Amino acid sequence: MSNTEESTLKDVIISIRDYTSELKKKFILISSVLIVSFISGLVYSSIQKDKFEAVLSFIVEGQSEGPNLSSISGMASQFGLDLGGSSSSSFSQQNVIELLKSRKIIESTLSKSCIVNNEEDILLNHYISINNMIEDGENISFFSSSKDSIINIIWKEIIEFKIDLSFQNDEANILNLTYTSINSEFAKNFTELLVEEISQMYSHYQTEKTRKSLKNLELRSDSIFRELKKSERNFARVKDRNLRVINASGRLDEIQYMREVQVLNAIYLELIKNTELVKMNLLNETPIIQLIDVPVLPLEYSNRSSKLFWVFSFPFLSLFLVSFLIILRKLVRDTLEQDN
Repeated sequence: MSNTEESTLKDVIISIRDYTSELKKKFILISSVLIVSFISGLVYSSIQKDKFEAVLSFIVEGQSEGPNLSSISGMASQFGLDLGGSSSSSFSQQNVIELLKSRKIIESTLSKSCIVNNEEDILLNHYISINNMIEDGENISFFSSSKDSIINIIWKEIIEFKIDLSFQNDEANILNLTYTSINSEFAKNFTELLVEEISQMYSHYQTEKTRKSLKNLELRSDSIFRELKKSERNFARVKDRNLRVINASGRLDEIQYMREVQVLNAIYLELIKNTELVKMNLLNETPIIQLIDVPVLPLEYSNRSSKLFWVFSFPFLSLFLVSFLIILRKLVRDTLEQDN
C-alpha cells in the first residue's frame, strides 16, 4: 500500500472517529429526540382508527351447453323469431375485475339497503356517516342536490384506497375481492352486495337474446291461442247449424273452420313445444358467479402491522435526521475552521 493510500485511509478513520465522538457528545439530545419521536409514533398509531378487511372469494362460471336450437330455429323463423345460439361472453375474469370497479356497478351497490349499526339505510348514507363526510346533526339529505358529485368522490375513494381485486393464486381462476373499512359490518355488506350486483348484471347480459326470443314466442303463442279459440267457437256454431244439412255446399263453412282449427292447433302445439325448449335453454345459458368464501364477522384487522410500523419508524427517521444534522453541522464547522 502506498503512502498516499495509507494517508487517505487514516484520514477516513480519523473522520469517522471524530463524527462518532461528536454524536456521543450529543447523546442527551439524540436520546431526547428518540424518546419524543417514540411517544409521537405511539400517539399517532393510537389515534389511527382500526380498519377491517372483508375478503370474499368467488369464481365466474361460464354458461352451460344448452339444448341445440337448430331443430326449432326453422319453425321459429317463420314467425319472425331469431332464437340464435349462445350469446358471446364479454365477462372474462379480467373484465369482471374491471366491471367491479366501474362507477355503474359501485353506484348501483351504494343504492342498495342494508343494516349497519342496527340502522337500516342505503349503503351510500352509511358510507357518508361512517367516514364522517357530514357534521354531527347535519341531514344527509343535504347531499341530494349534489348526489352525482358526492358519488363520484366516493367512487374514486373506493377504487383507489378501499377495494382490491386479485387472483387467489397464479394457477386458479378464483378471484378475491377485498374491501377495507373502519366499520366491519359495512365492509361485509358492501362486498356481498357488490358481487350480487355484478352477478345480476352478468346473468342479465348473457341471457338477454334468449329472453327476448322467449318473450316473442310467448306473445306469439298467446296470439295463436286466441285465434284458435275463436276458430273453435265458429266451427262449433257452424257444425250445430249444419246438423240436418246433407249437401256438401251447405257444409263448406264447417269444412273450412275445421281446417283452420287443425292448422292453428298444430301451430299452437309447435309454439308451446318451442317455448319449453327455449325455457330449458335459458336455464342452461344463465351463468352464475359462484361464491366460495364470504366474509364472516368479526373481521380481521388490516392495520395492526401499520400501527407497529409507525411506532418504530418515527424513532428511526428521527435518529437518522438528527444524526445527519449533527454531522452536517460539524462538517460545516470544520470546513470554516480550515478556511480560517
